[in-house]
Parts: sequence; structure tokens; C-alpha cells
Amino acid sequence: MQQETKELIVTLTEKAANKVKALLEKENKQGYGLRVGVTPGGCSSYMYDIGLEKEPKQDDTVIEEKGVKVFINPMSIEFMKGSTVDYLDSLTNAGFKINNPNVKTSCGCGHSVG
Repeated sequence: MQQETKELIVTLTEKAANKVKALLEKENKQGYGLRVGVTPGGCSSYMYDIGLEKEPKQDDTVIEEKGVKVFINPMSIEFMKGSTVDYLDSLTNAGFKINNPNVKTSCGCGHSVG
């Protein structure tokens, strides 16, 4: 059962929200949302899962953030609480970056957290 919430689990910066909207328009995916969460794996227990999806899964929590639908699976909610999704665009790095206050460990690859 899809849930909607006003609870601040994940927020998007203006740059991240604008980038998601631009990607949805460029890829002709109006109505899609941004999946944000963690999946088991990696050298520090979890890896971030971020991508565009047409609709939420049955048990997802759906957040509306700066005009973007954000889908989060139940397993990810506690780990992601208080996180901010940003978009970086520099000469050496471009992509979504998750700033998560719950991370206790991370590894050198930059993709695995715990």
C-alpha cells in the first residue's frame, strides 16, 4: 500500500530538484519520480539506490519535494531520515550526492555506506 507523508525523511536541494525535472523532460518521462534509498551490499553494508521510476512500488512512501515525487522503500526510511539529495556539477564530478547524517562508515569507493 503506497503511503504519502509530510515527514521530512529526504529533502532535495533546488539544484537536485531542477536536475530531476530537466532529466524527466529530456527523457520524456513526465509523471515519473525519483527513487532514493539504500540496498544491501557494498563493502560498508549498504549502497545508495537512486534513479527515475514511473511509479512507486506497493509499500513505498511518497514524498512531494520541490515539485518532484520521491519514492522511498520501507527498509530505507530509518537510514535515510534527515538526508539531503544535492546535485553536483563540477569539472571533476557531476551527479547526485546524498548527504546523510546517519552514515557511520563509508569506504574509499564512495558508493558504500553503513
